[in-house]
Amino acid sequence: MIFSANQIFSDAQAITATTLSTNVIDLGAAGTPYGGKAALNADVGKGNDIPLLAQVVADFNNLTSLTVAVETGTTASLGTVLAQETIPVADLVAGKQFSVDDLPQGVKRYLGFRYTVTGTAPTTGAITAGITMGNQTNVTGA
Repeated sequence: MIFSANQIFSDAQAITATTLSTNVIDLGAAGTPYGGKAALNADVGKGNDIPLLAQVVADFNNLTSLTVAVETGTTASLGTVLAQETIPVADLVAGKQFSVDDLPQGVKRYLGFRYTVTGTAPTTGAITAGITMGNQTNVTGA
């Protein structure tokens, strides 16, 4: 997979408590075109799949599980879950991937990830996440 530096949410972000991704992307407000009577509706990715990927880049310890959620919202604090997966600590090892191959409908102005820790706060563990050119599908052992 190929990440764009402008479309990355977390870059080897250490997760030691429930938190948002380091970066939340502002997709901008829909505006009114010149001569138009009303603002355009936001339309993210019409006609094309927009793949997202979160990958564990450093093994986690202590916690029971981690919920990785793609969220959107009208503010940078997000709040509306588009997709999520809860991963047990045994699977939170480097290489584990959580992917969304097609960004769901309903994206608002802001887009990012939320990492929710269940159990004891981890002292190790990191994630890289972002929009990709395409997600690798032949991953084994992760």
